[in-house]
Amino acid sequence: MAKRWFTLALAMAIAAPVATAPLAAEPMQAGHLPAPMRAQLDAQYDQVIADLIRITETPAPPFKEAKRAALFAQMLRDAGLTDVSIDAEGNVLALRPGMTDGPVFVVSAHLDTVFPEGTPINVTREGERLLAPGIGDDSLGLASILAWVRLLEANKVNTRQPILFVGSVGEEGAGDLRGVRHLVTKGAYKGRIGAFLSVDNADAARVVHAAVGSRRYRLGFKGPGGHSYGAFGIVNPMAAMAEAVRGIYTVKVPAEPRTTYAATVVSGGTSVNAIPDLVQLEIDMRSSDPAVLRQLEQDLMAAAEAGVAAENAARSVRAGSISLDPQLIGDRPAGATPADHPLVRDALAAAQAAGFAARLDESSTDSNIPMSLGIPALTIGTGAGGGRTHSLEEYLETGRERFVAGLSVGLAIILAQTQPPAP
Repeated sequence: MAKRWFTLALAMAIAAPVATAPLAAEPMQAGHLPAPMRAQLDAQYDQVIADLIRITETPAPPFKEAKRAALFAQMLRDAGLTDVSIDAEGNVLALRPGMTDGPVFVVSAHLDTVFPEGTPINVTREGERLLAPGIGDDSLGLASILAWVRLLEANKVNTRQPILFVGSVGEEGAGDLRGVRHLVTKGAYKGRIGAFLSVDNADAARVVHAAVGSRRYRLGFKGPGGHSYGAFGIVNPMAAMAEAVRGIYTVKVPAEPRTTYAATVVSGGTSVNAIPDLVQLEIDMRSSDPAVLRQLEQDLMAAAEAGVAAENAARSVRAGSISLDPQLIGDRPAGATPADHPLVRDALAAAQAAGFAARLDESSTDSNIPMSLGIPALTIGTGAGGGRTHSLEEYLETGRERFVAGLSVGLAIILAQTQPPAP
């Protein structure tokens, strides 16, 4: 990859967190963050950890992200940005102007967690490990953005295009990517987004360039219902659902692209002595290939219809028959950014330069939306790793050297993508 150049305003000692006077333009090897900037990230280490704890301990349960959104907006202002707002969907938007008014480069992390309202969230420490629900998914991404903003502002770094820093809502579960969906398709920046970088996990080696699409349904099996003794012999929605699940699990899927499905949640019924009039089954389907996902959806719906037909044929319909009511409850589109795209090359180079074994991957993240619309997009990790994501035992490794190396990856990508042209 060719050398890249950008002008930095740096001063004071290398270890100082704030710089005020310019140095000469310096060459940037592919993916390498200049040593003075790396030193400034290191000097922010304690601040980043403090931000991380503060964000994590501010609740952001599904569909109730407002408290964390307000905090993150203020933290962005404290970091030096002035054009900070919260949009109609609840996303935090902070625009950093560029040298031109061209397409914006979005850098985003999500505000929401998977944990329901009332979940106790207190960060604890075990050596170099921090533990708390949601600390890595995605409080770490938000804290990383704050570190990058502080560094860009302190050094008065000029970028070719504006950078839009985003704290998005609705990335997890039933949120169905509602925050980024609004940002890209309805919000004030619709049609202005040139590229999109999502920061969402603690693995700085991982570069997600392919979006795993998903379709999620709540299947309602409806019937007449009745007394378990008096109406014995009539059709039962529970039996139709059970037959549907059996049929669903006979569906064959390709190994490549990886394609999956699962029957996940069952609900319904009113009493142990009543034949239910409604049983609901939730199913999840995933693939990175839109055509394969469409075929899977057709196959699973056919299996559900077959389960209904089998029950209507097996028992009496004198009081009424079983019907199927499918409701789409989740739709995450598939897509990909080509592996040879400059954004992907810059991300791989940055991860490798920071000492990580960079690799391409696929997943379901906020990047699904821009990828599906042809906007170059990636999801990257940051920090030093962690585990037990989506559990109450979620943790992050915070050993200083590797943690700062992980932080450097995102900043190197931002600079490589938004630097001014070489003089």
